[in-house]
Amino acid sequence: MRVWFSLLLVLLIGPGWSGEERVALPGDGARVTAERVALAPGDPAVRRAGALVFLGGVALSSDDPAFGGFSALAVRGERFTLLGDGGTLARFRMGADWTPRGFDLDTLPAGPGMGWRKADRDAEAMAIDPRTGRTWVAFENANAIWRYAPGFARAERWRRSRAMARWPEAGGPESMARLRDGRFLAISETRRPPRTADGKRPETRVGLIFAGDPAGRITPVRRFAYRPERGYHPVDMAELPDGRLLVLERGFVPPFRWRTRIALVARGAVRAEATVRGRTVARLVPPIVTENFEGLAVTREGGATVVWLVSDDNRLPIQRTLLLKFRLDA
Repeated sequence: MRVWFSLLLVLLIGPGWSGEERVALPGDGARVTAERVALAPGDPAVRRAGALVFLGGVALSSDDPAFGGFSALAVRGERFTLLGDGGTLARFRMGADWTPRGFDLDTLPAGPGMGWRKADRDAEAMAIDPRTGRTWVAFENANAIWRYAPGFARAERWRRSRAMARWPEAGGPESMARLRDGRFLAISETRRPPRTADGKRPETRVGLIFAGDPAGRITPVRRFAYRPERGYHPVDMAELPDGRLLVLERGFVPPFRWRTRIALVARGAVRAEATVRGRTVARLVPPIVTENFEGLAVTREGGATVVWLVSDDNRLPIQRTLLLKFRLDA
């Protein structure tokens, strides 16, 4: 009954989830506001979630109906780029006062479909080359990776790897990371390896290692397996300065609650045919703030490693776009 209630609730308040409703296009002069949030509502003294030390956060909102649904995040200094699952781009600057400035709301210049529906440009992950400024975007429903010129000026090329051909439309490349050595990693949200000889379905997810540009036509691809915690799905990942990986995992609890696990993967653990499992370094579960966190970014401030999280509000009035900042002590 709880599952059926959850489905009914989604249909009643969020018909756009079907993917058939036309995506709202950004208008001119869109504005964004930021309201400070605590890590634990009602208890501002709580400043830690496992190995993550809370440094602050905001709930973002806009007067433009195209704002929201953000599944990917990039941070460079005070410059933020949020990418929505309908191809919406939100870019702004924000410093220590947590006030967004220079806000710009736009859409990707091209993508797998025309961009009229969410499914046309269901962007779920983003990776940027800090040297060239080029950006790679993973599209879930198309199971494809596109490369864009600096600043998303234009699409340069794209590829739908045969290794992703059988990934579910709603469970495709939800996680992607560019490693410092030039390789790329991608993990399916729900695709599992084939059944074993005894007929059992592994609890792992299929992961890919691209030797170079994942949008390149002849880039070699190798497989690995990622094992999330039971009840969770991998939704994003990022490389740490020391070569380890952070993986963001999301769980859903009926009727309408979310939980988040952040796993730390050892350096060198991801290799061809390996089964990879990370250790838990943080959880966002009550009384800590919970939301549908889907985007993860890692930066450096002085000698500290900073972790940013952004949530996908699914463009539903009962959810929020949260942008949280932590210091990683692990």
